[in-house]
Amino acid sequence: MKILAIGLNAFREAIRDQVLLNLLFFALALMVGAGVLSTLTVGERTKIIVDLSLAAMNIVGALMAIFLGTSLVSKEIDRRTIYNILSKPVRRYEFLLGKFLGLAITLWINTALMALMSAAVFPLMGEPLPAGLWLPVGMIYLELLVVVAGSIFFSTFTTATLSVVFAVAAYVMGHLSGPLIQVVKASTGATHALGLALYYLLPNFDNFNYKPYALRPQAVPDGMVAASLTYGALYIAFVLGLAILIFQRREFK
Repeated sequence: MKILAIGLNAFREAIRDQVLLNLLFFALALMVGAGVLSTLTVGERTKIIVDLSLAAMNIVGALMAIFLGTSLVSKEIDRRTIYNILSKPVRRYEFLLGKFLGLAITLWINTALMALMSAAVFPLMGEPLPAGLWLPVGMIYLELLVVVAGSIFFSTFTTATLSVVFAVAAYVMGHLSGPLIQVVKASTGATHALGLALYYLLPNFDNFNYKPYALRPQAVPDGMVAASLTYGALYIAFVLGLAILIFQRREFK
């Protein structure tokens, strides 16, 4: 119950932090994109609407996950309200898990609204709604949960500014896992060891990339969805576990 209470409070904080402004940017991107699409031939529109919608959803959601994930914990520390919270019968792991839950709820609502806005574009452009659109949307949400877990992890041991820098770097490198492993294979010595460590420690967001299947849901390989869900759940649990270990040992002055 304590985790749920902290989560609902974190959700209210996120709403007060102008989360809906993200939806405004998303809507603006869709409107601009729709204007461009109006000049294209009918056969191209569906694919480009899907690509544009999913890319905008991913970027806007990731920015929100990073900035909220790094600020909700750091804000409590900077304002020294962390003393009041931890002086109550609230364990530190409950505090972190509650923050994660609150952001998970916020991102779910945000992602759902963006998905509905994307779906509305298709009939407006005279195009059929792809039946496979919802699977990539669900995987984007899972990716955002991984980003939130990483952002909270960074915020447990460094400042809000550095947390954002680290989280953005991890997000970008997580989308470059393919090129990274090629560089690792071509390197030797310490560079090879460091690159290999980064490859396995950083999230591999290719596991959540279902955009190519939005128009061909029947082409999704057997077991791929289960593997993605398992990887996401284990990675989130691992990162939050590390965050809790660090937060348990941190002294607040």
